[in-house]
Amino acid sequence: MSTLAGRRALVTGAGVRVGRALAQCCAEAGMDVAVHHHHSAAPAEETAAACRAHGVRAVTVAGDLGSVAGCRAVAAEAERALGGVDVLVNSAANFLHQPFEEVDEAHVDLALAVNLKAPMFLAQAVAPGMRERGWGRIVNMADVAGLEPWPRFGPHCVAKAGVVMLTKVLAQALAPEVLVNAIAPGSVLMPDGSTHDQDRRSADKAVLHRLGTPEDVAGALRYLLEADYVTGHILVVDGGRMVRP
Repeated sequence: MSTLAGRRALVTGAGVRVGRALAQCCAEAGMDVAVHHHHSAAPAEETAAACRAHGVRAVTVAGDLGSVAGCRAVAAEAERALGGVDVLVNSAANFLHQPFEEVDEAHVDLALAVNLKAPMFLAQAVAPGMRERGWGRIVNMADVAGLEPWPRFGPHCVAKAGVVMLTKVLAQALAPEVLVNAIAPGSVLMPDGSTHDQDRRSADKAVLHRLGTPEDVAGALRYLLEADYVTGHILVVDGGRMVRP
């Protein structure tokens, strides 16, 4: 039996795409799961149903993580529903494209609010309970965009770079009770509407010459949740994109 069995996880952005795989990963490990969504109520319930198939409790929690109040409300609802939160997986994100010359304040604010501020304030909300119980895990979704520059996605890169540093800051601030790590995926699940040529070009940026899968990211999550001597680490899951010639 997994050492995670019986723990309680809040997974944000868990209704669709990679977030869904991360929520199911938690359920497969025997954890009860709060499946957060913003506008994806039906997909979130499908995720919760898939989690329940593993014999665990699963609830859906709706909320806008674009504000501090929204983050605190989501955390509080998850804690009420599950009786506490032992694991926080910050998966909710946006992926906004805008050339640097066209970047405006609203664009920057939205990128920072969801990608960076939300993980910070969700962690702030659930960490006291984790520390009081003497055990906790926080895993943030970073991005290779936070490790290399993408000029057409400037605010996104800056926000994800912030997640990298936030992870290290929280690892120090919350030790030793709470371990905090991040996963930096490469090309995993291309955006909706991408063409075959776009997929191929992205795949060829990795030395493995293929796109990643949600399961690749979920495997990294499982490792970080079960590891007990790893904190402040950024686990890159990119098929070798960062070491390409």
